Amino acid sequence: MAIYLDETQRAALARLRATWTWRTEWPTWLLIVVLYGSWLAIVFHIRMLGLPLATALLAAHGAWYMSLQHELLHGHPTRSPFINGMLGFMPFAVWFPYGIYRDAHLQHHDDAHLTQPDHDPESYFIDARAWQRAGPVTRALLTVRNTFIGRLLVGPAFSIAGTAADAARKFVNGDWRDMPLWIAHACMLIALTAWLDRVSGMPAWLFIFGVGYGALSISSVRSFYEHRAAHVPAHRSVLNETNWFWRALFLNNNYHLVHHDLPHVPWFALRDVYETYRQQYIERSGGFLVKGYSEWLKLYALTQNAHPVHGVSSSASRRIPAAAGSFAAKLRIKLMVVIRQGERYEAHPPASTERQSTRQALQDP
Repeated sequence: MAIYLDETQRAALARLRATWTWRTEWPTWLLIVVLYGSWLAIVFHIRMLGLPLATALLAAHGAWYMSLQHELLHGHPTRSPFINGMLGFMPFAVWFPYGIYRDAHLQHHDDAHLTQPDHDPESYFIDARAWQRAGPVTRALLTVRNTFIGRLLVGPAFSIAGTAADAARKFVNGDWRDMPLWIAHACMLIALTAWLDRVSGMPAWLFIFGVGYGALSISSVRSFYEHRAAHVPAHRSVLNETNWFWRALFLNNNYHLVHHDLPHVPWFALRDVYETYRQQYIERSGGFLVKGYSEWLKLYALTQNAHPVHGVSSSASRRIPAAAGSFAAKLRIKLMVVIRQGERYEAHPPASTERQSTRQALQDP
């Protein structure tokens, strides 16, 4: 369900939906052509590039492809789930069938339960009972997962294990509805890896573990602190003003609160919507604003952003500074995010400097 800031924004977006660009979604069709074409170009030049560089490039393309799959499941570029499913069916990112990802992500969009481990399949929190049952190694890994570097290293393993465990649980309980998706995905993955080995010499194990795990790791940059636990649902999703490279790779999903409010808005319009109503979205997010993913790296490289147990830390009341430029501000945040088991903390944001935005397509009537 779309959440508009006001009736003026609703009317402005209605006018944009009637434009040729939004009706045809030609930027998304162009993206599909470029992504598939560049993926094939890399594959046919693997021997010239060498396996290490080709693996890195295909992993980046896998992350880019996952961003495209995210657009497809939200109804872009067509309104047909079948056509969009066919466009996102290829296992370029290896691990998860498109249909499994689609269903889990749409459940994730229940903002009233966002970040709650029993309801949100994409939550990086666990409940207190799971924490109590976990042994010291699991607790350590869960803590590491909530650091920036740890998320890139062990985060994908948690996602893979969690998805596999969920599938196994369903099958054991007699729920076979997802079995066709897994079988089709496995068959396509086998065919793709066999073809890659034949035409380019990339072994199946390298594609599965190098490209596949690497794609999930790169995507973890975006999802690292995409959501926080907060009492107000709108305060749970971040606004990340990152640079053009990450915006292109993640298809503007860094403006994550805007996406959760308006999931029907296509990727190529998200930035304009955000820039036009920037101050209102910052206020709506409760100040959950960051100036690029490098800020997460600086603040949380080896420091966890929140306790793994949902609700243990007071991250619900913590706000990320809009511009953590001064040494004092950074030092204060670093000190306040040191988490010990059971410890509660709160950080207070400095005032932020706002800039004016003028986007003609979304001006007030």
